[in-house]
Amino acid sequence: MKKLSLVFFTICVLLSSVSVVKADRRKNFKPKHRLTRSEYIEKYREIAIKEMNEYHIPASITLAQGILESGDGNSYLAVVGRNHFGVKCHSSWQGPTIHIDDDKKNECFRKYRSVENSYKDHSVFLQSKRYQHLYKYKITDYKKWARGLKKAGYATNPHYPKLLIKIIEQNDLAQYDKFYQKDYTSHKSSPFDRGSGNFKFTIGNKNRIEERNKSRSIVAVKGDTYLSIAQKYGLKEWEIYNYNDAHKADIPKANTIVYLERKRGKAERGKNTHIVAEGENMHDIAQLYGMRLKALYRRNRMRSGRQPSVGDTIYLRGKAPKE
Repeated sequence: MKKLSLVFFTICVLLSSVSVVKADRRKNFKPKHRLTRSEYIEKYREIAIKEMNEYHIPASITLAQGILESGDGNSYLAVVGRNHFGVKCHSSWQGPTIHIDDDKKNECFRKYRSVENSYKDHSVFLQSKRYQHLYKYKITDYKKWARGLKKAGYATNPHYPKLLIKIIEQNDLAQYDKFYQKDYTSHKSSPFDRGSGNFKFTIGNKNRIEERNKSRSIVAVKGDTYLSIAQKYGLKEWEIYNYNDAHKADIPKANTIVYLERKRGKAERGKNTHIVAEGENMHDIAQLYGMRLKALYRRNRMRSGRQPSVGDTIYLRGKAPKE
């Protein structure tokens, strides 16, 4: 019995010593080649510019976050996990992981096959609903972007915006924001893996976020479904259907508008009426003007489900006169 106890004790000591060694390796980690800040910028600036043109996130902000979160690309998480933005696993992540002590002990972080994948996932991560207010800022206004990231909860450090701004200004990162191309479209295909191993993200099929009647929207491309759009932009399944007056069996057609926020009860100022064209229905008109379908029916004193005829006048702000 004493021998068994001794063996058990020895195994426990060995296991604890292994975990201590692993912790020490992370704490005292040293990369084979330690990048300088200028080397980091030189190495990743083109990726940041490409991401800016695809996702409309300032390259200066992306680079500054990468520098700050990864310690110029030299941290354990950056070198071993190729995670340059400190993006944690969250419930949706199904890919490889790496565990490190951060705000809490042994926290789960995403692990990538390449640094470029980390940059891509950072861009996709910032497309979620909680960060949508950032896209109201100009691409050159890095100060508002820095403050907006903190406000949205990207980091817990109260000095996070100041740190980003300091990095940008000390290293003249704002110069890269000048490479922004408003109508940029890339036709290159990217085999980026968002984690499941099955999802392929094609740069040429990127949905650009636009504001219509004070609600964020995208234009669907071939292959999009309401569910895939919801997953891409961090929405719940019921939200995407609700925002678009759609049902589970519905699939958005290519080049049609899909809303990421709740639509309004009336059209924007100056758009008072609409003349129905060939092939249009009430749902089409509601989507075109960013209006809730029920509200459009009420304004026109129409029974839900009834469709207008070509040439009919549809009221978008006031109410249709009583017959």
